[in-house]
Amino acid sequence: MPATADDIHPTMTPTPRQILRDVFGYAAFRGEQQAIVEHITSGGDALVLMPTGGGKSLCYQIPALLRPGAGIVVSPLIALMQDQVDALTQLGVQAAFLNSSINADAAREVQGRLLRGELDLLYVAPERLLMPGFLSLLEQVQEASGLALFAIDEAHCVSQWGHDFRPEYRALTVLHERFPAVPRIALTATADTPTRGEIVERLALEQARQFVSSFDRANIRYRVTQKFNARQQLQAFLEAEHANDAGIVYCLSRKKVEETAAWLKERGWDALPYHAGLDAATRSKNQSRFLREEGVVMVATVAFGMGIDKPNVRFVAHLDLPKSMEGY
Repeated sequence: MPATADDIHPTMTPTPRQILRDVFGYAAFRGEQQAIVEHITSGGDALVLMPTGGGKSLCYQIPALLRPGAGIVVSPLIALMQDQVDALTQLGVQAAFLNSSINADAAREVQGRLLRGELDLLYVAPERLLMPGFLSLLEQVQEASGLALFAIDEAHCVSQWGHDFRPEYRALTVLHERFPAVPRIALTATADTPTRGEIVERLALEQARQFVSSFDRANIRYRVTQKFNARQQLQAFLEAEHANDAGIVYCLSRKKVEETAAWLKERGWDALPYHAGLDAATRSKNQSRFLREEGVVMVATVAFGMGIDKPNVRFVAHLDLPKSMEGY
């Protein structure tokens, strides 16, 4: 059973490998994880391209535990925040999130914990972070207990070359302007050369060290089939290869998500919809079922799945052609 963050002796400075072992339960780093962790812990900036499942989150979580103060993680995905915070809390790490899924009282409580120096990691949506009041709060936190780092997850959102452009990400240069001494790490699993160039430019990461791994995953097989009746093809695919498996079916529109989920359910599949138009309680319930139950098929728009820590997703099916090869 791994130790918790609180079990590490407070008078000793642990090494990255000790945090990896004692808090997260892993014996060794993978790939360039150790080099990234050491670079950020020493105060450097970094741009990290690493495939999904490659362990990007450890690259900022471990430095946040090693450096004084709270690590601030900017993420556009509510599902990712909730999943990561739940996992960290179980490990004894003091983590929380701020986004539109929590009410005003809960948000004030989280901000109070941040100001009192009680958080190791805070996940925050870019819209929330950019509010003048929140930036002022961060300045108070820096003065009182320190800011360990800024992690900008899904950093491709800054780029109009990328598949999920978010205009709020363009304004994140404010972090470098107002907190020049706080290290920044920008992370993504999907960034070709033009996208990486735009991330560097837009986030003022010209001096950052770049850690670029291939986003190819050897354990995944890709298949493209000509579409003639997508629903019938999906049903045949599930019956032949994934009768009792968990997986994700992507559709481009919210309407198609709901219609496809209902159609699968009528035919005996445990299918659930997920898109931004559903209320927060429904999204949370469906996400929780997908994470914790076996054989659930999530029908979703493309944002779902990023950062979801579920080890037995056996297929991903696109009913509509993504808008770019990078998006696929």
